[in-house]
Amino acid sequence: MLHIDIHSFSYKKGGIPKDQSGNGGGFAFDCRGILNPGRIEEYKIQTGNDIGVQEYLETKTEMPKFLELIKSLVSINIDDYLARGFENLQINFGCTGGQHRSVYSAIKIAEFIKEKYPNGTVITIHHDEQPQLNQ
Repeated sequence: MLHIDIHSFSYKKGGIPKDQSGNGGGFAFDCRGILNPGRIEEYKIQTGNDIGVQEYLETKTEMPKFLELIKSLVSINIDDYLARGFENLQINFGCTGGQHRSVYSAIKIAEFIKEKYPNGTVITIHHDEQPQLNQ
């Protein structure tokens, strides 16, 4: 069984999360190159889990293209890790505050992995700056 730990985090607050599995890390994707919905008044108090923020990221930014590329990259490792019987993979998404872009990315990649790899994976999401969203 491959355990996939997905984190959203803030580069300003805590930095890249430590890998608790002892494998020394995994992927760390920097979402700061995507337009920040947190700079728009109506989205400031929302998170990447809110529909308005999601629609903004999907229609006003390069986020869909960014995530398609990430899906390709992580799939290579997941396929390989499953074939070789590896047990842990960590995928981290960082942005300035750990509230909008990174949260959205973590949620969407978790959904993608659950759909593509329904068997053989266990996914845990940690929103390091938004603990109320943790699953």
